[in-house]
Amino acid sequence: MLDSTSRISRRGLLAGGAAAVGLLLAGCSGGGDSAKPSTSSDGPWTFTDDRSEKVTAANRPTRVVAFTGTAAALVDFGLDKQIVGVFGETKRADGTVDPQAGGLNVESVEILGNVWGEFSVEKYAALRPELLVTHMYDPGALWYVPDESKDKILPLAPSVAVTTARVPMTTPIERYAQLAESLGADLSAKKVTDAKARFEAAAESVRQAVRANPGIKVLAASGSPDLFYVSNPKVSTDLMYFAELGVEIVVPTKLEAGDYFEALSWENAGKFAADLILLDNRSTALQPKDLAAKPTWAQLPAVKANQVAPWDAVPRFSYAGAAPLLENLATTIRAAKKLS
Repeated sequence: MLDSTSRISRRGLLAGGAAAVGLLLAGCSGGGDSAKPSTSSDGPWTFTDDRSEKVTAANRPTRVVAFTGTAAALVDFGLDKQIVGVFGETKRADGTVDPQAGGLNVESVEILGNVWGEFSVEKYAALRPELLVTHMYDPGALWYVPDESKDKILPLAPSVAVTTARVPMTTPIERYAQLAESLGADLSAKKVTDAKARFEAAAESVRQAVRANPGIKVLAASGSPDLFYVSNPKVSTDLMYFAELGVEIVVPTKLEAGDYFEALSWENAGKFAADLILLDNRSTALQPKDLAAKPTWAQLPAVKANQVAPWDAVPRFSYAGAAPLLENLATTIRAAKKLS
């Protein structure tokens, strides 16, 4: 897992105000050349994950526990009753389902933890898990599996980690599709093929929007009470993919440990010129209404022009989860005006 310095640095980008300095997000790209996983329901099951670890089981796992967004991605690819437990933001304080959960039926799964650092080992053990699955933003670091209890969690079942940073968004999407298929999902099902077609059309709509409205500078950021975090498109997997589609994304110049972001004091929030701001829309980050009282936020050209759009800083890595993000991005770019 990560040392405390790396973890705190990444948390600064993802958590915003509620958790002081935040969460984490980076990664490596191993595992992409692994052999095709076993898909037979009889006999041994294998899958080589992005730690380059060959994960094995006597039979295909049927009791899967996953980070909520991971579980939702697997559901998008066709899994269902295999998901028995989740950890990570699943239900909001008012009882509504967190957007991270996507199409997951949260009433049918055990919620082991609903916030960063919360993971009930006792509930996990009681589920008789056969596989644990989560993102990997930094090499070897299992997203939302707490450092302080990982030695009790990991021996209870095999684990799979999928890289979700420093690679374009299509890479983890493809890896989760491969994992879902190995667990019994049918990737030729209409639900999956329709979602992929929608994703591909949405990606093309972003390309067309950029060609129709060139030169729009986009800044992706997260706000906390004391700092304004500018995200690095060379690390954030979705931003990296947006850039591949032609979007001009601001690259921060004074990066914190891990190269995930530049942390600006609010006095320096205007350091980078931007026509459009993508603002972290999770409950752990400050939203426009929360930032309205900050004079430097209110003076940013994009804010004055009402060119601020929500950003899913931890996207759902499936075609169904990512397609709406691309559609919204295309619409936003198309409507944006050049401010400088």
